[in-house]
Amino acid sequence: MTAANLYDFDVTRIDGQPVSLAQYRGQVMLIVNTASACGFTPQFAGLQTLHTTYGDRGLAVLGFPCNQFGRQDPGSNESIGQFCQRNFGVSFPMMAKIDVNGDAAAPLYRWLTEQAPGLLGTRAIKWNFTKFLIGRDGRVIRRYAPTDAPAKLARDIEAALSG
Repeated sequence: MTAANLYDFDVTRIDGQPVSLAQYRGQVMLIVNTASACGFTPQFAGLQTLHTTYGDRGLAVLGFPCNQFGRQDPGSNESIGQFCQRNFGVSFPMMAKIDVNGDAAAPLYRWLTEQAPGLLGTRAIKWNFTKFLIGRDGRVIRRYAPTDAPAKLARDIEAALSG
């Protein structure tokens, strides 16, 4: 798919309902592939803090569960949603489980990795909790590694919200 920006995509919420990303037009977005049984899983708390801190200013955090890395999110969409809410108080939108790499990769993730390749130009997502910051114009500002804690993104998020 040739997409001009993020708003050209439709995704599915964790409860199975379709979502047009066009509804986020004009907002800054942070898109993250997540997992419930990963060493980085505690980042859900930091993502929730970003959502709570900046949501009223126009930040939308979206989580996309993925089971492609170490089979660290094998549960159903329902169990994943319950886990995130129960253990981390997640209230930001969680989407249905997807693939982020390979032939079955979600079109959104194909676009994200094309727009913001990783280290040495690789398009593959290397692990859970890779993050993409999207500007109000629907274009990728920056890609962050799984090791980048959500709190470290605050300065870039503030700049995107102010810009």
